Amino acid sequence: MKRMFCTLWTVLLFVACTHKELCYDHAHSVDLTVVFDWGQAPDAKPESMSLYLFPKDGSKSLRYEFVGREGGTVVVPAGRYDALCLNSDTEKIFLRCVDRLETFEIATRETALWESLGVRPSAIPRAEGAEEEPVVASPDRVWYACGRDLDLNLETGAHAIVLLPGDALCTIDCTIVDAENLKYVSALSASLSGMAGGLLPGRDEPTGELVTFPFAATSDGEGTVTGSLLCFGHCPHTDATHKLTVYAVLADGSKWYYTYDVSAQMHADIGDQRHISIELEKLPLPEPIVDGGGFQPDIDEWRPVDVELPM
Repeated sequence: MKRMFCTLWTVLLFVACTHKELCYDHAHSVDLTVVFDWGQAPDAKPESMSLYLFPKDGSKSLRYEFVGREGGTVVVPAGRYDALCLNSDTEKIFLRCVDRLETFEIATRETALWESLGVRPSAIPRAEGAEEEPVVASPDRVWYACGRDLDLNLETGAHAIVLLPGDALCTIDCTIVDAENLKYVSALSASLSGMAGGLLPGRDEPTGELVTFPFAATSDGEGTVTGSLLCFGHCPHTDATHKLTVYAVLADGSKWYYTYDVSAQMHADIGDQRHISIELEKLPLPEPIVDGGGFQPDIDEWRPVDVELPM
């Protein structure tokens, strides 16, 4: 999943016949005007933006905060930098390894499988093979841009940069048709395993850590189940297996989970790995107990069903 948002335009503005004395302890500083150009994401409306500057000498990164999405002017120590901007109006996102652009990572907090189910049944089962994967929340919307070799020197005077943020996330839409007995469902959710746990914006690629994302699923009450997941994409450099698990609690309290191996659809060469559609058939939910009839499970246990997909 490549997103080439590493676009940085540097405009050097010469201030003629004047020398501006700065009243800072670090006298060797320059004014830097920062402009965020939203041509690649015109509908984005972040409430705030962060700019990270990474000194080329390897010292600690600098962070500057802007209200709104337009940018502004900041005072920066003179030097050569790599740069990264991203929106900071997020709740589930956290950042790590932030002192170098190459190691800078965007990730999301851990959560529980039951969070998207709306109820809290105990011991929700995991997809086979993904039992040890961290369960993490779908990230907030993230936009970013990065660039290299910004030269903020004292001789030139004032400086300006224009950054073009783009969408960092992948959208996965899931549809299951020919689902049975949906009118008896009281709670429904899904999860997808084998996904990337974060994003390395300086490399423009997802991280190699494998995680499971829970997400909400919706029934039309007749025969179709749908759900949508925002994530960092899958790990293209691994042969990870991706399993979609659908969890259903029926009106009689019985609990069922259905597992589909969707690796083939996830790994298909579809051109745009930022928008992936998973299309499945059959969700064989049982008819619950009605007036003493129907299937009578132990409602305290989750009942597994592996759904075979056509080749």
